[in-house]
Amino acid sequence: MNNKTSILLLAVAAVASSLSAAIPTKSPVNYHEPIAIERQWRHYDPGKIDFRIESPETEGGKIYKAIISDPDKYITDNARRVLQTLYFSPADSIPDIHVIDYVVRDFDGISYKSGGGNNVRIDYSTDWIEKSFADGDTIKLDYETRGVIYHELTHAFQLSPEGCGSYDGKSPYWSFIEGTADAVRVACGCFQQDFASKDRPRGGNWMSGYRTTGYFLYWLSLNKDKDFIRKFNRTALEVVPWSWDGAMYHILGKKKGNSVAELWDEYQTAIGDKK
Repeated sequence: MNNKTSILLLAVAAVASSLSAAIPTKSPVNYHEPIAIERQWRHYDPGKIDFRIESPETEGGKIYKAIISDPDKYITDNARRVLQTLYFSPADSIPDIHVIDYVVRDFDGISYKSGGGNNVRIDYSTDWIEKSFADGDTIKLDYETRGVIYHELTHAFQLSPEGCGSYDGKSPYWSFIEGTADAVRVACGCFQQDFASKDRPRGGNWMSGYRTTGYFLYWLSLNKDKDFIRKFNRTALEVVPWSWDGAMYHILGKKKGNSVAELWDEYQTAIGDKK
C-alpha cells in the first residue's frame, strides 16, 4: 500500500458521511463550523446541481469522491449560505440560476466560475484538492473546499454593478466583484476572521480586490452596519453608474467620514496597519 492510498483510506475512515461532517485529524486556528442556514433559506432552490468528477483517476478526484457522499446536498447547502450572506430574503432580486455545473477535474489553478444567465459552471482542481489534503487533515480540506465554493458561488449569485468598468483586474467593477466574493468567504468563516491573521493581506487599498477588499467589507459589516455586505451587493441595482463613494454614501449616508478613502483610513487605523 503506497502513501497516497493510505491517506485516501484515512480520509474515508475519518469522515462519517460528508466533508461538512468531517472528523478533524488536526484543526486550523479559529476554525469555524459551517454557519447555520437561516430558516427562510432552508428550502430555497439555488438550481439543479449537475456534479461530476471528470478526472476520477487522479488522487484529488479519489479523495473528493471518498469524502463527499452527497455532493448535491453539499453544494446546495453552501449555496444557501452564500445567498443568506448576500441577500435579506428569497424575495430579493436574485439571479435566476437554473443549473449549477460543478466539475472536479485536473487543471492548473484552483477554481473558477464560468457561464452566465441561467446556467453557471464551477471547476475545481483535483491537484488543489490533493495539496489541501497533503497532511491527511480532513478539517483543513473542508475549510479550503468550502472557502473556494463560497467564493465561486458568490460569483454565481452576486449582482453586477453598471457603468464602472469591466472585469479587467483594476476597475471599480472588478474590485466590487472579487472583493464581494472574498467578503462572503470571510463572513462565512473560511478565511480567519481575526484581522491579525496571515489570511488578511497587508497594504493595498479598497480597489485591490480579493481578500484586501473582502476584509475591508467584512470590517464595515462589524463596525458600521451589520447588513453591510447585503446592502453593498444591492448597491449594484441602486447606485447607477456605480462608484465606491456612491456605494458608501448610499449605505452609510453622505456625511464626513463616509467617503471610501476616509473609511479605508479608519479601517487601517483600527486594525493597526496605520499608526
